[in-house]
Amino acid sequence: MMTVFWILSLLLAAQGRGGPAQSTASQRPPQTVTPQTYPAEQIKAGETRFSAQCGFCHGRDAAGGETGPDLTRSVLVAQDVRGDKILSVVRSGRQDKGMPPFDMSDADLNAIVAYIHDQKTKGEGLGGGRRNVDVSDLQTGNADAGRQYFNGAGGCAKCHSATGDLAGLATRFQGLTLMERMLYPTNGRPAPAPAKVTVTLPAGEVVKGSLVSRDEFTITLKDDAGMNRSWPVSDVKYTVDDPLKAHYDQLSKYTDDDMHNIYAYLQTLK
Repeated sequence: MMTVFWILSLLLAAQGRGGPAQSTASQRPPQTVTPQTYPAEQIKAGETRFSAQCGFCHGRDAAGGETGPDLTRSVLVAQDVRGDKILSVVRSGRQDKGMPPFDMSDADLNAIVAYIHDQKTKGEGLGGGRRNVDVSDLQTGNADAGRQYFNGAGGCAKCHSATGDLAGLATRFQGLTLMERMLYPTNGRPAPAPAKVTVTLPAGEVVKGSLVSRDEFTITLKDDAGMNRSWPVSDVKYTVDDPLKAHYDQLSKYTDDDMHNIYAYLQTLK
């Protein structure tokens, strides 16, 4: 059975919305400004973390998906030197582009950087098109097992109901669109509610709004008046209520069988 991340990295990178599952990469990627090498074990560790945390958007091979750019052809990656540009993006996210911030250890982040650069180096020497993949490759799951996971170990039923908010889901989303909605619903329609932030200032004032960005240094929100307000995280207390957090957390817990089974179950909700 092909893994979900591998299928998505192939099909989503090659497929435009509504177009055929084939494409060519005729232009050479931007050349790495500062060539870098990394230990093989660090690259391997980065591959595992990248697949779990980033592959659903950027493709398991970092070569792009429908919702995330091809990192092997990224100017930012080409100019990055051992994470000096990549790390800030991963930690802060890009809320305007649907990319959430990721809270990972320095070791995991540096391993991801190593993997991206290794894929970039490989990509610089490649040309031509991508493999095709049939959507039927997704149809390998067991709907009964998916129902059990949904209502049990997966915890999906804590937030969703097959007869409530998900009723008729498979009539609204099919194929890879349904898989994308399941794994990473940020870009779905209708758009999910943004993460809500409550900031408590040193004097006790409480400010609430929608999350704009967050990293280890600064948190920024948009208040009810539409103004962006920022504070050093060391100077305030804050809480973030993100309705999609459970989806992000689940990505590192799914096995390939789990994802195929849940997908098969969701296809029955018509």
